[in-house]
Amino acid sequence: MRNKGRQTAAGFVVVASLLAAGITGVAQAHDGVGSTDGAIDNAQATHDHDQHGGTEGHLPASSDDVRLVSKLQLDTVEGKIADVGVYKGYAYLASWGGVGCENTGVHVVDIRNPGKPKKAAFIPQTGSAPGEGIQTIHVSTPAFTGDILVTNNEICGDGGVGGMNIYDVTDPTHPKTLANGVGDFTLGDETTELARQIHSAFAWDAGDKAYAVLVDNEEGTDVDIMDITDPAKATLVAEYDLDETFPQIVQGAPANLSEIFLHDMVVKRINGRQIMVASYWDAGYVTLDVTDPKKIKYIGDTDFADPDPEAAESGLTVAPEGNGHQAEFTLDNRYVIGADEDFSPYALSARNVTDSTDITAGQGIPLEPGRTVTGGSVYVGGACDADPAVPAGDPAAVDVAVVERGVCTFNEKAANVEAAGGYDAILVFNRTGTDACDAQSGMTVEGTLPTFGVAPRGQGFAIFDQPYSEADCLAGTGPQTLPVPVGTKGDQLTFASNFDGWGYAHLYRNERGKMTELDTYAIPEAHDPAYASGFGDLSVHEVATSQVRPDLGYFAYYAGGFRVTKVKNNKLVEVGHYIDKGGNNFWGVQTFNSAGQEYVAASDRDYGLYIFKYTGRQ
Repeated sequence: MRNKGRQTAAGFVVVASLLAAGITGVAQAHDGVGSTDGAIDNAQATHDHDQHGGTEGHLPASSDDVRLVSKLQLDTVEGKIADVGVYKGYAYLASWGGVGCENTGVHVVDIRNPGKPKKAAFIPQTGSAPGEGIQTIHVSTPAFTGDILVTNNEICGDGGVGGMNIYDVTDPTHPKTLANGVGDFTLGDETTELARQIHSAFAWDAGDKAYAVLVDNEEGTDVDIMDITDPAKATLVAEYDLDETFPQIVQGAPANLSEIFLHDMVVKRINGRQIMVASYWDAGYVTLDVTDPKKIKYIGDTDFADPDPEAAESGLTVAPEGNGHQAEFTLDNRYVIGADEDFSPYALSARNVTDSTDITAGQGIPLEPGRTVTGGSVYVGGACDADPAVPAGDPAAVDVAVVERGVCTFNEKAANVEAAGGYDAILVFNRTGTDACDAQSGMTVEGTLPTFGVAPRGQGFAIFDQPYSEADCLAGTGPQTLPVPVGTKGDQLTFASNFDGWGYAHLYRNERGKMTELDTYAIPEAHDPAYASGFGDLSVHEVATSQVRPDLGYFAYYAGGFRVTKVKNNKLVEVGHYIDKGGNNFWGVQTFNSAGQEYVAASDRDYGLYIFKYTGRQ
């Protein structure tokens, strides 16, 4: 089931103004990425990449069958560079807004001589920034002929816009704006001033027509398809919620695969049809025929194997985390290679022991790895300063304080539970509101007790054997607080923190229906607990498949560096890699051809552009 919190999330401007007005009790607005109480919408946070770019440590420099052709520094701000696209001898790199809204836009780099890249132009933006969606194509329609660059917009400051920007880059040294902030201007039955913020964009030329598909950050109908036949007059022609349109893509178990939304996509002409592979997070990778954008057709999709197959190779028995982030077809279209992005090498296992049911919660203040907390639950109310005092726990027993979200920050709640004494952990469950109820979200909180949340409201009610209606909660007609006295004891709960590794890659057979998973691939350090901290993010980010060989894939692996794999006997085998002195932090990767040779452009978040050539003979 989709985390319904994202389906109704409101735009940034509305959220900011309402939260500034102090609306923090019964929901009057939607939270967006983060709230003043410290809640984090997991889907939104993933879209905005708040997790990207851990800065601590790195792996040592090394290389194998990969030659560094050149590199060009584009910024001195750590984490500022995002995705990269390449077209006709020019590289386009996003200057991202996640680390500040200054100098956002697109760097244009002349790479016609791959050994000597040079800055050619910069396309500035104000109040918004591109991140994942950087792509350039040639369009030839009755309305426009030329090269266009499409970029996504996520708001980071005053004057920002959502939607997509389209630029005429027929002359890359003098880009011209064709459209700014075009996209979906509807939210339910309402028309909004700004288009929905989007996380990524991908365009394709379909002959007399041209289209672009956008990742809508703010609605459940998150597959937005635009007609860009005339790029200066782009219009929305269709929008889809894939798990509602094609319910077969939803995986029934395990229960943690609940964050279902579009993260990225590519469209490729295959056998005369326009075929999309959509990376749909916990629903996996979905292939669709989008030749007619108004009548898209399901082709196939993937499931995540349980237990996790890559972890199993390291002797770990853990549930899959999903996180289908980005994927591409191989050159011969036989395979789909998918990249699962996962920044947490530890997973929380939480359970209502009495009811034999799982609890869906993240770690605000993490439990020490390998430690388990099992004890009785105590309802302590809202635990805000203005609420009834939190009763003391029993120092002779293991007690878990169960707190209701709302009114004040998580920091205030945690401080009051700690001050009461006698508790070993804290569990926060969600409040009422159209953006809350059974929506699970992340949290930021400071304190000393392990603190978990934000769990779905129904799970909080179940701990104390209280009836719960999600429909009533969403309608605002259900109980505004748990209908039991503060101090009531509930079910036995258990929490455990287990190492499960970082994100990795999948190899699937491209076929109709459920696509067969053939293999998985991760760098060795990603499934070694010794590298769980202190070495940067060791998750894969994205893959680019070779355009001259059907067996090669190139990976941006964050602090794991640049990686090359070959498909051998239906297996993904690493055949090359590169990590620079001082480490790397690669986000984007894209192949290009120069003088008959294939090169790969990679974007280092903390530096700029790298250009590689695979030199292996395998």
